[in-house]
Amino acid sequence: MNTEFAQCVKKARAGDADAFAELYSSVYKDLYRIALVNLKNQHDASDVVSDTVLEAYSSIKNLRDEKAFKAWIIKILTVKIKNKQKEYIKTRDYREELDVLDSVEQEKVSEINYGGLEIMEEFRRLNEEERLVLSLSVVSGYTSEEIAKVTGLSANTVRSKAARAKIKLKQMLSER
Repeated sequence: MNTEFAQCVKKARAGDADAFAELYSSVYKDLYRIALVNLKNQHDASDVVSDTVLEAYSSIKNLRDEKAFKAWIIKILTVKIKNKQKEYIKTRDYREELDVLDSVEQEKVSEINYGGLEIMEEFRRLNEEERLVLSLSVVSGYTSEEIAKVTGLSANTVRSKAARAKIKLKQMLSER
């Protein structure tokens, strides 16, 4: 982490809204991608990211370590995603969420560089934990240590789960 980023986090912790906006702009794309991949709905992804940012802004003064900002905000996001997924299960048939993405969402997914809808369709068949680990590692490029901080798993467990999920995804694609 560079010293400019750490200074920006310190300013945001002290209540500087402009500094927080700068931090937000540095992580927004990752937050949105993670939310979109896991929720499969652009509106819900945007809502979850907004809720995450609001919570992060209101509680950044409690952040103890400037170096942990990205892991901290992604942890907030993952909790919001899990809550939204629970809401899906409670309020509607979750299978509706597994329908083919509409054209706007397809454009968003193609920006994530999945290489096509076929991969995305199979990706959605993975369980929630597999999707989360893969979206954090493959889509957003976080290390297993960073993902471990966010998920509460050990780095070795994250690597194992990611490897198994990749194999499972590859197998599903080969069966097509």
